[in-house]
Amino acid sequence: MTERAAWLWLSKILWRPWRWRVACDWRAMGRRQRNRQRQQQSRERGGSGDGQGRDQVGWEGGYPEIVKENALFERYYRELRIVPEGEWDTFMAALREPLPATLRITGYKSHAKEILQCLKNKYFKELQDLVVDGQKIEVPQPLKWYPEELAWHTNLSRKILRKSPQLEKFHQFLVSETECGNISRQEAVSMIPPLLLNVNPHHKILDMCAAPGSKTAQLIEMLHADMNDPFPEGFVIANDVDNKRCYLLVHQAKRLSSPCIMVVNHDASSIPSLQIDINGRKEVLFYDRILCDVPCSGDGTMRKNIDVWKKWTTQNSLQLHGLQLRIATRGVEQLAEGGRMVYSTCSLNPIENEAVIASLLEKSQGALELADVSSELPGLKWMPGITQWKVMLKDGQWFEDWKDLPSNRQTQIRPTMFPLKDEEKLKAMNLDRCIRILPHHQNTGGFFVAVLIKKSPMPWNKRQPKLQRKFSQKIGDTSLTAATTEDGSVETIEEPPSAEDKETKETQHSPNVETEQNKKDGVCGPPPSKKMKLFGFKEDPFVFLSDDDPLFPSIQKFYALDPSFPKINLLTRTQEGKKRQLYMVSKELRNVLLNNSERMKVINTGIKVWSRNSDGEQFGCAFRLAQEGIYTLYPFINARIIHVCIEDVKVLLTQENPFLSKFSSETQKRVKDMAMGSIVLKYEPDPSNPDTLQCCIVLCGWHGKTSLRAFVPKNERLHYLRMMGVEVFKAKRKEEGFENKTGGGDQDDTEPMEEDMVMECKAKEHDAFVIEMEAKAIDKPIHELMKNSSVEPENLPSSENAENRDITDLSSVKN
Repeated sequence: MTERAAWLWLSKILWRPWRWRVACDWRAMGRRQRNRQRQQQSRERGGSGDGQGRDQVGWEGGYPEIVKENALFERYYRELRIVPEGEWDTFMAALREPLPATLRITGYKSHAKEILQCLKNKYFKELQDLVVDGQKIEVPQPLKWYPEELAWHTNLSRKILRKSPQLEKFHQFLVSETECGNISRQEAVSMIPPLLLNVNPHHKILDMCAAPGSKTAQLIEMLHADMNDPFPEGFVIANDVDNKRCYLLVHQAKRLSSPCIMVVNHDASSIPSLQIDINGRKEVLFYDRILCDVPCSGDGTMRKNIDVWKKWTTQNSLQLHGLQLRIATRGVEQLAEGGRMVYSTCSLNPIENEAVIASLLEKSQGALELADVSSELPGLKWMPGITQWKVMLKDGQWFEDWKDLPSNRQTQIRPTMFPLKDEEKLKAMNLDRCIRILPHHQNTGGFFVAVLIKKSPMPWNKRQPKLQRKFSQKIGDTSLTAATTEDGSVETIEEPPSAEDKETKETQHSPNVETEQNKKDGVCGPPPSKKMKLFGFKEDPFVFLSDDDPLFPSIQKFYALDPSFPKINLLTRTQEGKKRQLYMVSKELRNVLLNNSERMKVINTGIKVWSRNSDGEQFGCAFRLAQEGIYTLYPFINARIIHVCIEDVKVLLTQENPFLSKFSSETQKRVKDMAMGSIVLKYEPDPSNPDTLQCCIVLCGWHGKTSLRAFVPKNERLHYLRMMGVEVFKAKRKEEGFENKTGGGDQDDTEPMEEDMVMECKAKEHDAFVIEMEAKAIDKPIHELMKNSSVEPENLPSSENAENRDITDLSSVKN
């Protein structure tokens, strides 16, 4: 060992304990500093500083109740005079009251009328003369302005609904039907923007700030107004900037099982322009309807978000105005001529409302106009938009003109926040056509809505109209864009080459080999990182089935699919390996997906129609039907259909693996000659017997050697049972002395259940009787459940394919 090496070795040995001591000292200093900060914060809250930071209340005392007072809020809105004279006290009193619960029935579904009758004739009647915690429960009333009595409100708060034993059945009904997509618990004012969009099934719709998705669900409902058409020409593209909230949006949209919805993840103020292929020519996609529900300060939501009372300041609106204007501007750029865009906020502040609309109208130079929608929602009470307002700074100073601001504030406060000084221009804008909803008028939240119509292209796009004719190719250096007008025709307009077009043109001359190959293979995956930087979870690609895919012939033969079945619209989320699920989208969304893989980040689209069953090949087909897409798929299926009566449906929905002997003789005859495997179970109403269920039911099932089984999610089972007059609810166990009461009849030899389910049945020959059944969601693989069952394993699909999400159903019943 050299002398230098020896010194290095010695220094390491000597330094090691000192390094450990220094590290310990630094950690101790950090702990002491944090402790001092905690004690200081405790003293500021009024504590003793010795760790008891909540005074005599203790840690079990919870957080102090928020005082519903804000002097600055009252001063601000009193000065702006958005509330009519003499109504201020009523307005403030309404803001301090909790927001009533509101529910909306999904109108396009065939079961809507049955659900409405169930609510009116059963649950609402049970609420009459009901008193909870000293408060009389008002019987729910329909919203006067919502069509066909499909929206109702009551003074029941969420807290009362969840905690009150008297309302247990009603609460479980709401939860179950919400999960099925038949009911949406949505704030009343939130229902207004989709209604004012005036959506038709052929419209292409963009929801710019869609999460959490209640308005998107409403748009999907309007798109499917014609239940006989499983693939309407229109579609909804729902966007949100927050990647995590996009998945909440997916959950909301999936409840409605539509092949016409796509969820994307982009900043709404810079959402990319999409292209579609029309007769082999790329054209820009313009939307017929755009919902622009922008982020806002939310002071109209004080009744449900009580944090706003203590957090509200004038700065909130000043900071959001610029973002709101950018989003609205991007929206009208993508709007088709003759199209309609609804701008909405849950704020009462004119800086977020009229100021944005006025700035947009001024920039458009006549290309936009405010629509008069005063007669479109009869029964809705609203206040017209205002034309004069002032801006308050953080220090409480008022300013009526941007020029009056101090020079150091003119860079922060925008001129667009102030009203126009030109009286003629201001009058021509018709700002009084805006709608402001005040909470005390109809016991709702605060809201603002403006409906814009696009009359011509926006001036900053420099687009000149051209004759309406179709071109088969590009002309010179100009590109052709297409907009769908109000009547559905395509208007072709000429656009001079922009920087984006030049970049696209250069890219076309030097194509990416991988991209070209993906298009050839029908693959729509995440955009390459060089093209666009995307954040959040990397999604699986969307791979459309090719014409010669070996999977499809066996499916087509097994289910005898109609020749008109659009097999090119089938896709998977796996580019390599076994395809486990098959999804389906509409023809128009397929067009969008294939032509924009490099332009957008798609989170989710399509509905599941088939799931792989690893043991299915021995039955003739490796894929079984999925309940999620059965109503879309059923019109094309010509085989494997078993018609059942209503009593058979009850057996299927209340028993896990009923033997064939439990079904009617007609059903047994139909099943006898049918091969085992996936089937469709259909109930058709009998018009001659109006006391029975008068809507069609289509279920996915499995025909085994000795049994017939329905593959239906638990909440959907409960829904169908309710429609047939069977009310199912969970009976809460008592903490002490719980006794399990059983009804008459024999008990199946199955394992003990985790929770009791009580069914109330109303039959024609009985006034009322109650039977009990036990149920639980299937959390175990099927082969484990079969240990306690006499049904042979080969009669059922393997546990590998029994999809956790499709068969969370009732596992046994007492007959």
